[in-house]
Amino acid sequence: MTDPSTAAEAVDAAIGSRRSIRAFLPTPVPRTTIEAILQVAARAPSGTNTQPWKVHVLSGAAKQDLSRRILAAYDDPAERATHREEYAYYPTEWVAPYIDRRRKVGWDLYGLLGIAKTDKARMHAQHGRNYAFFDAPVGLIFTIDRIMQQGSWLDYGMFLQNIMVAARARGLDTCPQAAFTQFHRIIEKQLGIPAAEMVVCGMSLGHADPAAVENGLVTEREPVAGFTRFHE
Repeated sequence: MTDPSTAAEAVDAAIGSRRSIRAFLPTPVPRTTIEAILQVAARAPSGTNTQPWKVHVLSGAAKQDLSRRILAAYDDPAERATHREEYAYYPTEWVAPYIDRRRKVGWDLYGLLGIAKTDKARMHAQHGRNYAFFDAPVGLIFTIDRIMQQGSWLDYGMFLQNIMVAARARGLDTCPQAAFTQFHRIIEKQLGIPAAEMVVCGMSLGHADPAAVENGLVTEREPVAGFTRFHE
C-alpha cells in the first residue's frame, strides 16, 4: 500500500513544478509514454461520463508541416487578418487585477529575453514560436464536438490539467497554448478535423531546455487568503 504522505508529496511536486515551458530539447518522447499520459489523464471527471475530449498527436513531418503552414499565415499581415478565434478565451474588457497579472507575466518574459517594449519585430517572432510548438518533439491539438456546452469545457480543462501533471510525473514538461485557436481553419484542413468539431487549444510536450533563459520564468500566484473565503 502506498504511504499517503509519500503519495501527497509526489502529487504536490508534480503540480507545483508544472510551468509553461517555451523552449524544448529535441529529445524524442516515446509513443508509449504519450499513450500512458493520455490514458491516465482520461480519468478526469466529466458530467455523466461524457468524456468530451479528442486529441491529435503530432510529431516529425506532420508537426513540421502544420507549423510551416500556420507560420506562413502568421507572418503575412494580410493573411493573418483573415483568421479569427472561434471562441473568446479572454475578456473583451480588461479590469484589475487580471490586466495587471497579464501585463506582468508578459513583461517578465520579454525582460528575460531582452525584448524591449518597442521591439515589435522580436515580440512577433517570440509569439510565433508558439506555432513551432517551441521546438518540442510532440505537439498536441485538442478538439471538442460543437454540440457540447459550457460544462463540457470545464471537464476539458480538468483533462488538460491531468495531461500536464502526468507529464511532470514522468519528468516531462508542457506548454498549453490558446494561440492555436486563431488558425483553426488551417488546423482543421491539415488534420482533417470534421466541421462538427472545433479546436480548443494546442499543447507542446517534451523535455525542457535547461539552458533556455525563458524557461527561468516562474509566475507568481496569489496566496490562499487572496482568493478564498471560509464560511463556518
